[in-house]
Amino acid sequence: MDPDVYARALAGEAIADGEPTAWFERLYSAAADGVAVVPWDKGVPHTLLAGWAQRGGVRGDGRRALVVGAGLGRDAEFLSGLGFAVTAFDISASAIRSARARHAGTRVDYRQADLFDPPGEWHAAFDLVVESMTVQSLPDPPRASAIPLVGRFVAPGGTLLVIATGRDPETDFAGPPWPLTRAEIDAFAVDDLVVDRVEDIREPGATLFGWRAELHRPRG
Repeated sequence: MDPDVYARALAGEAIADGEPTAWFERLYSAAADGVAVVPWDKGVPHTLLAGWAQRGGVRGDGRRALVVGAGLGRDAEFLSGLGFAVTAFDISASAIRSARARHAGTRVDYRQADLFDPPGEWHAAFDLVVESMTVQSLPDPPRASAIPLVGRFVAPGGTLLVIATGRDPETDFAGPPWPLTRAEIDAFAVDDLVVDRVEDIREPGATLFGWRAELHRPRG
């Protein structure tokens, strides 16, 4: 079966069961057993993350970074290579086991955790938080509740980078994923987070496109 079709089928079953996040574990477990393919497992960092880092000449210099919904670790390993001290979490225990196995000797701290109930010590603890294509994989509910939770990890003086597929409000799309509207991107700016830049990256006439949003939390 086509990987995207299989993933959507798992998501539909989980949503019907009232467990909208359960399909992640089912997919990663099946992939670990060799009977499925994770459709977003490209083995390289997301191009919008890599482009952001290159454009800004980003260096970690030992600063702490958190990757939300890390999957098999492509973005986490990229940030580690830039010199960040990276923590990467996913709700799927199978994803975390597979990431650790794939990246033997990694410096990334891979953790199984839930965005809705994360370790308390993560609150306002990270200089860089990367949310790449994760929240959009949730139906609504609970997507609207998940979006404002991401920014709570950002330390004073820190940055939140959001990467997502985008859609215009009038465009319907049968997910997963459920591409985000501009209003949903703006909803990441909770508490004192400030939006620095929102990029709408699209080809002329495209129905779907890419969002790359950068926010920061002021010091003090």
